[in-house]
Amino acid sequence: MESYYGEISALLTALFWTVTAVAFESAGKRVGSLSVNLIRLVIGFLFLGVYSYISRGYFLPVDAGYYEWKWLFLSGLVGFVIGDLCLFSAYVRIGARVSMLIMSLAPPIAALIGYIFLDEVMTVMQILAMIVIILGISLVILKRDRGVERKIRFTYPAIGLLLAFIGAVGQALGLVLSKHGMNGYDAFSATQIRVIAGIAGFSVMFFFIGRWGNVFNAVKNIPALKRITIGAIFGPFLGVSFSLIAVKYTTTGVASSLMAIVPVLIILPSVHLFKERVTIVEIIGAVITVIGVVMFFI
Repeated sequence: MESYYGEISALLTALFWTVTAVAFESAGKRVGSLSVNLIRLVIGFLFLGVYSYISRGYFLPVDAGYYEWKWLFLSGLVGFVIGDLCLFSAYVRIGARVSMLIMSLAPPIAALIGYIFLDEVMTVMQILAMIVIILGISLVILKRDRGVERKIRFTYPAIGLLLAFIGAVGQALGLVLSKHGMNGYDAFSATQIRVIAGIAGFSVMFFFIGRWGNVFNAVKNIPALKRITIGAIFGPFLGVSFSLIAVKYTTTGVASSLMAIVPVLIILPSVHLFKERVTIVEIIGAVITVIGVVMFFI
C-alpha cells in the first residue's frame, strides 16, 4: 500500500474537492464566484497557518528558502489566479459543460509538461488508465448540464475555447510547478505559499476592477460564509495540500488524472442535495471512470 501513497492522496484530493464544489456552488449563487475565490483563500490560509503552527511550530512558512518561495509563489499565481480566472471567464462565454470538457485535458497536459520539465515517464498501463478516465469523465460531463441548451453546438467563440484551454494549462502547469518547487518541503506549508500568491493576485485584481465592496458584503452573508468555510477546509486546506502530497509520491500525470474525477464523484451529492436525476449515460461514464481508476492500481 505504501507504493500507492500518491494515488491514494490523489483520490482523497478528488473527494475533498467534491465537497468543495458543492459548498462553493451554493455560496457562489449567493455572493458571486469571484468573492468566494478570495474569501476561500483567506480562510484556507488561516487553517494552514494553525495546522503548520501545531505540527511544525511555524504559523507562516518562514523556514522556506528563496527557491521554494519563487516556484511555489509562481505556482499559486498560475494555478489559483490565472487558471481560475480563465476558467470562470470561459464559463460565461461557452458554458460550464464545454469548459469542463476542455478542462478534462488537464491530465494529459500535466503528463506532457511533467515529461518535458521533470523527466517523468508514465507506463503504458498508466497512459491507458488516463485515457479511460478522461473518456468516463467526458460522458458524465456531457450529461451534467441541466440548462435549457442540451445539445453540443459545433461552433463556439474562439476566445471562450481559448480561455478554457488556458484554464486547463494553468491547472496542469500549477501542479508541475508545485512539485518542482516543493523540493522536499512540507506540503501544507508549500500550499500556504501558493495560497499567499493567490490572495495577492486576487487582491490586486479586485483593486483594479473595484470589487472590494462585493467581498465585504459577502463576508456579512453568514449562510454563504459558512459554506465558504466548509469549502475552504476541503479545498485550499486539505484538497490542495493532498494534491501536493500526491505529486510528491507519483507523477503529475497520474495524480492529475485521479484528481480529475470530481465530476463523477459529485453525482451522488447532486442527487441527494439538488434532487437531480441520474441518466444511464452518467452511470456508464461513472463505471468507465472507476475502471480507469482501478487500472492505476493494477
